[in-house]
Amino acid sequence: MLRLKLLFKIAMTDFMPNNATLLIRAEQDTDIKAIEQLTIAAFQSAEHTSHTEHLIVNALRQAEQLTVSLVAESAQRIVGHVGISPVTLSNNENDWYGLAPVSVLPQMQGQGIGKALVSTALEQLKMRGAKGCVVLGDPNYYQQFGFIAYLELLLADVPAEYFQALSFSGEIPTASVQYHDAFNVTGDAI
Repeated sequence: MLRLKLLFKIAMTDFMPNNATLLIRAEQDTDIKAIEQLTIAAFQSAEHTSHTEHLIVNALRQAEQLTVSLVAESAQRIVGHVGISPVTLSNNENDWYGLAPVSVLPQMQGQGIGKALVSTALEQLKMRGAKGCVVLGDPNYYQQFGFIAYLELLLADVPAEYFQALSFSGEIPTASVQYHDAFNVTGDAI
C-alpha cells in the first residue's frame, strides 16, 4: 500500500483546551491496536452504528484498501482516526473514494479533532489526484467540507440526503456506488 509521509501540526487553540497541539499523521503499524480501541470507544454510544466500525477498519487494512489512514495525536496519545478507501461506481469511473469511519475519543468529541482529520484526509486525497469522495453521514456535519447530496450518485437502500459527494474535478458521475466488501464485515461486534 502506498503511503505518503504525512505530518501536520495544527494549533488547536480554538478547539483544544490549554492551547494543546494536535498532530495529524499517517497511521503506523504500532498504532493499529490503539486505533481499534479508539474506534470501539467512539462508536460505543453512537446513535446510528453497527458496532463493527473497528472491524471494518481492520478488514480494509488487511485488504490493503486504506488509501488514507490518519491519526490525531495529542499529548502523545491517539485521540482520533479517519480512513478513506476506494469505492466502485456502476459506470466504471475510477478514482472515487469513500470517507469512513471517522473516530474521536468520546471525551474529546466536539473539540475540532474530527474536522481536522477530515480536512487533512480530503487534502491528501486531492494530492493523490482523486476525482471525488463520498460519505454516508449527517448532512449538517459534512456540508462544512463541501459534501452535497446529488440525485445522480446513489447508494442503495440509503435515504438520499445522507449519502453525499464532494467532487474535486467539478463533475458528478451518474452512477450507483458500492463500498468495499469490508463494510459488510461481521464478527465480534460489541
